[in-house]
Amino acid sequence: MTATTGATPSAQPERPGRSDGVCSEFTVFTKIKPGEADALREDLAALASGSDDAAARAALRQIGTLHDARHVIFDNDTQFMFASVFDGSWDTYIDDFAKTVIGAHFDTIFSHSEGFPGISDPGVKDWFVAHQAPAKSFVSSYPDLTVQQIWKDHRVDEAFEEVLDTPEFRAALDNPANAELLATPAFQKLLEEAAA
Repeated sequence: MTATTGATPSAQPERPGRSDGVCSEFTVFTKIKPGEADALREDLAALASGSDDAAARAALRQIGTLHDARHVIFDNDTQFMFASVFDGSWDTYIDDFAKTVIGAHFDTIFSHSEGFPGISDPGVKDWFVAHQAPAKSFVSSYPDLTVQQIWKDHRVDEAFEEVLDTPEFRAALDNPANAELLATPAFQKLLEEAAA
């Protein structure tokens, strides 16, 4: 598996970052404004506590491209890191988040960083690029699965598990009329995977 540099081609200049299959990484390092580390810490705690969790989760669901994200304060409260993994192009990723409640969260969190222009500022992408440090290595455990595909696989798995637990399914397994289907390698593999 080879990680590649760059994002999906767009009208914008090439964005830094590495990709592995459909997944790309985004890591930003900023300087915290003097004396604002505690305020940043409080804003991050409020974000983590879920005071706006339902709206944020709905926005994440609507966007449907974020695998994970994390925030770190380090270097004696002088530096801040935001890192995430997402599907699709870098520009679309930034645009999508700016249009939701997540954009307001970005404004709150990054307002403690020196020079942050605000998520709706036309220069915000240039600001992020100026503070972005691409990973030297980036590997995804599931490089060919988008967030949407993972969610679908989870829904199908839950539905299949419900079917497996029904008396009707057990009766179908015991029905001699289904013996030929049950003996196929594909069906046997399905049962093995379900049992794993």
